[in-house]
Amino acid sequence: MQNAPQDPQVLEAEVIDEPTGKDQALMVRRLEEMVKNHIASIDKIKKELGEQRDMLKASFENDPTYLEHDQEAKKAAKVKAKTKSEILKRPEVAQISEKVKSLSQELRELNSALSDYLSEFQRASGLNQIEGEDGEIREIVFIAKLAPKTQKH
Repeated sequence: MQNAPQDPQVLEAEVIDEPTGKDQALMVRRLEEMVKNHIASIDKIKKELGEQRDMLKASFENDPTYLEHDQEAKKAAKVKAKTKSEILKRPEVAQISEKVKSLSQELRELNSALSDYLSEFQRASGLNQIEGEDGEIREIVFIAKLAPKTQKH
């Protein structure tokens, strides 16, 4: 009997059993607890960050030199905004501004569609990377976030 040629890439593998229902439930409980702990930590740090930002803001607002410079900066910002507004009224600049807005919107839409396509590609193929037209291998990365659930009336 002839030996089948061995793939040099596969050196050794270990078969791992699928978790049982009990193991899966325990893992889910642990993950849920980690999520809850992280949410609590994030909330605590957000609260502390708000307090620290308020104290920092108060430090600036109580400094007369800073207040004077802040007023001067606000006046300069108003002059700058008015100048920018006047420049944007020029037809050639207004056209460029509209093109920038249009391209930005198109880019957002394309990125959103790409995200959907990548999600479906990853689900259907089981692959976490894809080769681009330029030959570059790119990894598919998903970012999960938590948002409060909105209640429907």
